[in-house]
Amino acid sequence: MNTVLDRELIEILGDNHQATNAETPLRVDAFLKSDSEKMQRIEHHFHAIMEEMGLDMTDDSLSGTPYRVAKMYIQEIFSGLDPKNKPKISVFENSYQYDKMLVEANINFNSTCEHHFLPIVGKAHIGYVSSGKVIGLSKLNRIVDYYSRRPQVQERLIMQIFNELKTVLETDNVIIVMEAKHLCVSSRGIKDETSFTSTIQYGGIFNEKENRNDFFNMIKQE
Repeated sequence: MNTVLDRELIEILGDNHQATNAETPLRVDAFLKSDSEKMQRIEHHFHAIMEEMGLDMTDDSLSGTPYRVAKMYIQEIFSGLDPKNKPKISVFENSYQYDKMLVEANINFNSTCEHHFLPIVGKAHIGYVSSGKVIGLSKLNRIVDYYSRRPQVQERLIMQIFNELKTVLETDNVIIVMEAKHLCVSSRGIKDETSFTSTIQYGGIFNEKENRNDFFNMIKQE
C-alpha cells in the first residue's frame, strides 16, 4: 500500500478506530514459530527501526532495548494472542440458588490500540445473572486481562469478553461496560487529554431498561 490514496485510507481507518470483525485477525501460521523465535525476529527488526530513527545503538542505555521490547511484546502486553495463555475457567453449580445480579466493578485493564500500538487504559464493569452456573470472581478479571493483552479496538475487546462470558456461564444474561483512555487520542493527533471512550454490550434480561438501570446504579456505588 504505497499510493497516496492508500495512505489516506489508512489515516481514515486509524482515526475512526474501526474493527473489521469480532475476532482478532490472525494468520493461519500465527503459532508455528516458538516464542523464542518470534522474540529473536522482533528484536532484530526493532533494532533496525531504532537505527532508522538515528539512535546510537552502541549506547549502553539503548543497546538492550530491542530485546526488552521483543520480550514485552511476546510475554507480556500481547500474550493474549496465544491461546495457550488463555485462563482455565472452572464453573460451579449455583448451589446458593442466588438468582439476582452479581456485579464485579472497576476491573482495571491495559490494552494496546491496534492502529498505533499505543496504550489503552481503563476499567471494565461486569454483571450477570446466573442460569445455574457461576465462576470465581477473580476469573472475571482474568478473562478481561486475557483479551486485553493483544492489539485491540475497544469495540472488539468488549465483544470478545461478552461472548466468552456467555459461553462459560451458559447464559445471555450478561452486561459489560468499559471505559478507557486511548493514548492514540491523548498523546498524538488531536491530543485531547480529558476525553475517554465508553462501550456497552448486553443481552438476555439486560435488554430490559429496568435491569440495565439496576446495573448502572450498582456500579455507581462502587
